[in-house]
Amino acid sequence: MINIYRTDDRIVRELEQFEEGSWINLTAPTLEECADIADKFNMDVADVRAALDDEESSRISLEDEYTLILVDIPSAEVRNNRHTYTTIPLGILLSEGVVITVCSEETSVLRGFVEHRIRDFSTKKQMKFVYQILYNACMVYQSLLRNIDRKRTEIEDRIQEDTEDIDLIDLHELESNLVYFATSLRANGVVLDRLTRYGRLRQFPEDQELLEDVIIENKQAIEMTQIYRDIINGTRELMSSVINNRLNNVMKYLAAITIVMNIPGIISGLYGMNVVSEGVPLSSSVYGFGAICILTLTICIIIWIWLRRKKML
Repeated sequence: MINIYRTDDRIVRELEQFEEGSWINLTAPTLEECADIADKFNMDVADVRAALDDEESSRISLEDEYTLILVDIPSAEVRNNRHTYTTIPLGILLSEGVVITVCSEETSVLRGFVEHRIRDFSTKKQMKFVYQILYNACMVYQSLLRNIDRKRTEIEDRIQEDTEDIDLIDLHELESNLVYFATSLRANGVVLDRLTRYGRLRQFPEDQELLEDVIIENKQAIEMTQIYRDIINGTRELMSSVINNRLNNVMKYLAAITIVMNIPGIISGLYGMNVVSEGVPLSSSVYGFGAICILTLTICIIIWIWLRRKKML
């Protein structure tokens, strides 16, 4: 799908045909649409379709008539029947009088510009517009990172009540999200660093300041990712310790029960041996059976109280 936008007097208008200073947004484009854009602006169709390959890494490519900037942006997906996050490539192509963005799906990074939620942007100021896209991508990263930490907090709050297998799986999924984010943010950082050194890209002082802000926000997102990964590792260790402690308590309780239950077995086993009955205590008394039962119960109660004092029950 191809959408063409242009800002005039800070108002975004959708156009039917390309005009000078416009923004062409390609969302999950077909091969024919990519070929038409490539022919119209004299671009390599492989560069136009680069963002449609999930395996493409972040990079910047300076060609004779255009510039390709490829970065990773966050995206939501369903993985293992859970709502999780991953990263997908976003291609930004700069040619004379036009900014072209290519993505395999509709993304909140670009939606904010279409829905007028990004203030003071112009499709005619190419580099500033590009940096605003990158800045918004960093903001989306940070927003999703806070959501990940919020989910981790919910899992941590449930540890005191009861820890289930699903909590461990959810924690693993959160850590997987952070791994994807960390890898993509570092790769984006390399692209941003290169943008500061390329003199061929025409930039104004305000563009340079905006680029510095993007670099700062990208670094902050990287630090947030590392911090949240460390916290999740700590949460996992806490959950493992809690599970092990609960298992130890159960084993200790079962061992104590076994000790108490073995006492009647030992006494009944002794009285059940094939020996001369005259040598067995209380064998000739009519109250012998009752006395032995009372004695066994008394010993069990004494052992039970002793185990309670030793905190084994």
